[in-house]
Amino acid sequence: MSFNNPNTNARIMIYGSILIAVLLAVMPIPQWAEPFRPDWVGLVLIYWCMATPERVNVGTGWLIGLVLDVLYGSILGLHALAKGLVAFLTVKLHLKLRMFPRWQQSVAVFVLLLINQLLVLWVRGAIGKAPQGISYWTPSIVGMIIWPWLFVILRDVRRRFRVS
Repeated sequence: MSFNNPNTNARIMIYGSILIAVLLAVMPIPQWAEPFRPDWVGLVLIYWCMATPERVNVGTGWLIGLVLDVLYGSILGLHALAKGLVAFLTVKLHLKLRMFPRWQQSVAVFVLLLINQLLVLWVRGAIGKAPQGISYWTPSIVGMIIWPWLFVILRDVRRRFRVS
């Protein structure tokens, strides 16, 4: 396998950015900042599902969610189900999402992140471990706020390394 192959470079960039997102998701931060940590994995997954739905899709979302389940020590399949659903909705709507101006994309990303959190909340509530408080919802709001900048950064990476 040659690193001069554009297909290999694309895979390295996509999975490299997902790996960085996973590291950001599990990296220790101060307790007071924890509610403000955006769903990095969800944001990066949404971007790649929008930009390259033939490369990053439901299967990718499910696998990433399974990795998160193992890293978080949560019920096996909880995040896999949520990320798979987010990937499905993003791939299904990717042509429309691409046409939106950045602020409308941010609102759509907010809704997708909320769906992810609602599904996780529903399953945790079913087993009696539902989180308490309004701070549970702040990652979706923070994700919506940082989406335009993350989009520009990942788009620049995609263009620079010719990921298509």
